[in-house]
Amino acid sequence: MDAEGYYRALSARDARFDGAFFVGVTTTGIYCRPICPVRTPGRDRCVFFRRATEAERDGFRACFRCRPELAPGGANVDALPALVQAALARIDRGYLNEHSVDELAAELGVTPRHLRRATEAELGVSPVELAQSRRLALAKQLLQDTDLSLTDIAFASGFSSVRRYNALFSARFGKPPSAVRRGHGGRRAATADALEEPIALRLDYRPPFEWETLLRFIGDRAIPGVESVKDGVYRRTVRIDGKCGAVSVHHDPAKPVLWARVSLSLASVLMPLRARLRALFDLDAHPLIIAEHLGKDPVLGPFVMARPGLRVPGAFDRFETAVRAIAGQLVSVRAATTLSGRIARAFGETLENGDCLFPSAEVLARASVDQVASQGFPRARASAIIGLARVVADGTLVLEDDGVAPEAKIQAFEALPGFGDWTAQYMAMRVLGWPDAFPASDLGVRKALGMAPPKAVRDMAEPWRPWRAYAVMHLWTSLASGGG
Repeated sequence: MDAEGYYRALSARDARFDGAFFVGVTTTGIYCRPICPVRTPGRDRCVFFRRATEAERDGFRACFRCRPELAPGGANVDALPALVQAALARIDRGYLNEHSVDELAAELGVTPRHLRRATEAELGVSPVELAQSRRLALAKQLLQDTDLSLTDIAFASGFSSVRRYNALFSARFGKPPSAVRRGHGGRRAATADALEEPIALRLDYRPPFEWETLLRFIGDRAIPGVESVKDGVYRRTVRIDGKCGAVSVHHDPAKPVLWARVSLSLASVLMPLRARLRALFDLDAHPLIIAEHLGKDPVLGPFVMARPGLRVPGAFDRFETAVRAIAGQLVSVRAATTLSGRIARAFGETLENGDCLFPSAEVLARASVDQVASQGFPRARASAIIGLARVVADGTLVLEDDGVAPEAKIQAFEALPGFGDWTAQYMAMRVLGWPDAFPASDLGVRKALGMAPPKAVRDMAEPWRPWRAYAVMHLWTSLASGGG
């Protein structure tokens, strides 16, 4: 859109554009989301930005009412070059909290200078500036939503120095962290109970959102002992960078928000934890843009009209979900769930409460085919799990974002022993979060389309690009609800 289009969306407080642009108000020096509840400023006082970092680069400070740090991100196909997408994803996961730009560039296979030029060209800021913006945004969120101490917030946000955190926060927001905390009611008394309470982490999204449908899909595939769904709440065990704990997520029916309750033991890994949750629940999607495109199709139209906010569930732990995909080959959802739970119990770490952590690639890479097969797997499938674990553990196959095109990774999946088109495409959907992944040979997809052969299914799906993964979810859901 042009500036006039942005202003019309701002005047209407249209939630569909939340996170798609930001508005800076020249007379106040503040920038806001298009859904900000404050009085709409005059057109002559508005400057529009595609990204929050651009507004900050130009000297605008984040609004304390609409809280731009909570705005959903962007998930459009090809919205950014693959290199910048991969760098952005890793920075969002807190990579630069522990590593340098040189190390990030080396992992992405480019020089540091090339990486800086690419991010500055596409995002308007350097990798370091982007990481700093992400840390400050998380710090602001924790100040307003939690009772963590000011020092704990500094380290939870990825800062290694409290003094540096205070200086940068004051420069960015025009007031020190302590003033923000006082302005939001202060911190509760530091009783023993208060210090043991979970951290509240707010996750905004663009409506509409089919929460119950998504939760049912995830719940049917939840790995026993690792994750569960009960009474509208998703719970799971967590291990990130050696930190272990638990997280539970529920939907806020009054606003477009999910709330995560996070163990205090995970305070230092909140950045990667938040990124993983956003990926799992597909919170950065543009549902109405996707629905508008898919809804034009005569086959998908009725399904899309019924559920315009349908999401594609991603992966909280990519390796875990990849193993779950192999377990699901040629068996029912229930059988795959049972087999995945046996893998978790046999090779994972059991916690004090009886739950367990799913085993890492390094652990399963050391297991034998006989050991995995003894959990009820056919030997060929057990061998496929071991093979996947070994190439992930030794770095031959990278499941995280690394700038490699999804099509190339799908080919890499298909080259693995025991992998076929279905497994590769399912992993592209869930593990890579690729919105155009399409398992044309899937029995459910074919059943919803009148048992057409895979080639005919692929031809039928061509108009659904670049959101074929969302079409798959509509087709699967239509079967579950008796449609199709």
